[in-house]
Amino acid sequence: MADIETVEATVPGGCEAAAILLMLLSEEEAADVLSRLDPEEVQQLGGAMFGVADVSERQVNGVLDLFVDRARARTTIGFGADKHIRGMMSRALGPDRADNVLARITPPTRTAALDALKWMDPRTIATLIEHEHPQIAALVLAHLDPPIAADVLQLLDEEAQADIIYRVATLGPVTSEALEDLERVLLRQVTRASSGSTSSRGGASEAAKIVNSTRQTAELRIIKSLNKIDKTLARTIEDEMFVFDNLNDLDEKGLGMLLRTVDNDILVVALKGAEEKLRNRMLGCMSSRAAQSIQDDIAARGPMRLAEVQDAQKEMLAVARRLADAGTIMLGGKGDDYV
Repeated sequence: MADIETVEATVPGGCEAAAILLMLLSEEEAADVLSRLDPEEVQQLGGAMFGVADVSERQVNGVLDLFVDRARARTTIGFGADKHIRGMMSRALGPDRADNVLARITPPTRTAALDALKWMDPRTIATLIEHEHPQIAALVLAHLDPPIAADVLQLLDEEAQADIIYRVATLGPVTSEALEDLERVLLRQVTRASSGSTSSRGGASEAAKIVNSTRQTAELRIIKSLNKIDKTLARTIEDEMFVFDNLNDLDEKGLGMLLRTVDNDILVVALKGAEEKLRNRMLGCMSSRAAQSIQDDIAARGPMRLAEVQDAQKEMLAVARRLADAGTIMLGGKGDDYV
């Protein structure tokens, strides 16, 4: 067998290697593999298969060698684990007691409806939930990738968007009954969910990711409306949406304006815990003399409590928001809203 490093240097890797392996399988075998993948993975592999249709025999052999080498390092302990564990429990405890124990310890799984969401386009999902209770809409959005959830949200009634985001942010463990309602909405049939199963999704962080993926006009409107519902939660979501590292998205002019507005004492403490890339970029927006002065102050401070650094960074973020609200600077990430 060829040395692994030589093989990897002469044959396709990653998605292309996987595509070659799929092309070597029968149609039925390849279909079985594809059925276990996510939509994005299926799309990537599908495109890659067209690109590797004319690979050489040497490349094929190299991919096979690579696959065999890596397969030898894997075990089969995970294959059929669910069935094996259930069999052990039934033998040890009896069927009834085993079912009770397994209901408490089995990791929650996505229902067929939640799996179906991955294959739907945003407009289809929006059509399915537009007349449903906002809590159902929130449950659906919480189980989507944030960019897709954002597209769905923007297709729903504008007056309902802030309420839905509020419900995403406050969403707790989802009961099996709620999942059955979701089955009814998406598949138009009631499927009994596993007894005792829950799904922990949602929260301010999930809501922030969804809002962050909307256009700036929608983002501002949703946050404004959310402030009327729950000011504390709105601020929490805003904090999750905009973190200190996001200041790196500012252009040179905006970053310079921010640095001139923030007090030096706050800036020194905030930069103490900043990522090196962002710190260097900020120092690069200053004169050599000012940058050196800041660096000297940072060094002179010595160790500082993390909470103190985080408070200083939050103050800088608050200043950045005020400047953005006044139109003095433009925060990054919403470039498709230019007119």
